[in-house]
Parts: sequence; C-alpha cells; structure tokens
Amino acid sequence: MTDEQPDVPSPRVRQIVAAARELVEEEGLDALSMRHLADRLGIRAPSIYKHLPDKRALEHALISATFEEQAALFEAALAGSADPLGALATAYRDFARRHPHLYRLMTQRSLDRDRLNPGIEERAAQPMVQALDGDRDLARAVWAFAHGMTILELDNRFPADADLDAAWQRGLDALRP
Repeated sequence: MTDEQPDVPSPRVRQIVAAARELVEEEGLDALSMRHLADRLGIRAPSIYKHLPDKRALEHALISATFEEQAALFEAALAGSADPLGALATAYRDFARRHPHLYRLMTQRSLDRDRLNPGIEERAAQPMVQALDGDRDLARAVWAFAHGMTILELDNRFPADADLDAAWQRGLDALRP
C-alpha cells in the first residue's frame, strides 16, 4: 500500500486482498504466491508490487482484513448475550472451522504488528476483554485455551470419540471469572 495510510487501503488493494482470500480459502496457504494471485486477477505479478511491496505485506493486509471480520463477529456475539464468554468461544471456533486456512495464516507465524492496520488486533480482542470484566491476563489465558482447542481440532489431533463440545465447556467453566 504505497503512500496510503495502512488502515485505508485503496480499492485496488482491497481487490487484491479479496482475490488472495479466495485463493487461500480454495487452495490453502501454500497456493498463495504473487504469480498465482496475479494469474487469478488477470494481471502480471509485478503489477501487485505497485500496491503491496512483498508477499508478507499481502499476508498482513489479508490478516488485517480478517481481524476486521472477526472483530465484527465477536462484537455481534457479545451483544445481548446472556453468556458472553460462551458466545465468543462459539464465534471463535466457528470462524476457525469455516476458514481454517485464514485461521492458520493469522495464528501460526510471528506477527509483525507494525504491518497491520492500526488498532485492528486490539478491536478483535476487545470483546473478550470486555466479557471478562477488563481482565486482560484472563482474556489471554482464555484465548490460549481457545486457540489450543481450535488448532488441535483443525489438525484432527483428538481421538474420534472425544466430546469436544464437553471439553470446550469444561475449559471455559474453569476459566470463568
């Protein structure tokens, strides 16, 4: 995103990010390359570099857009819920199950926060902090539990007869304030 503010992507950057998302959703993270993305867009790969300087910038733009989506989902889950923690955990798990490749992109590598849209990670985390009465340390512990359960489920690491819904409930109950 050349001279633009990172939190205000140009229409072309949004188009590139949308195409990258489709590519990742359909073919997985290994399919994401500038050349493959350019082919999907009907352009040459160097054209992408006019808008995003490298593949990591593309990935961070995609992560920022996905945090935006998650933030909206989490805010909606929290609104009016009688069980805010349960509603957030359900939204988190459902998102990861529907978008496993994006989930992995967001969580499996180091994150250069300076390349994200300003404030977006905090916005996505805020509903959990709010649900836990402002306790950021407890929110991190709940996130660690949720991520561990989620990635193990996505990677099919639980036995076939494991009752994951019960395990989620037990874990959340143990972490409730």
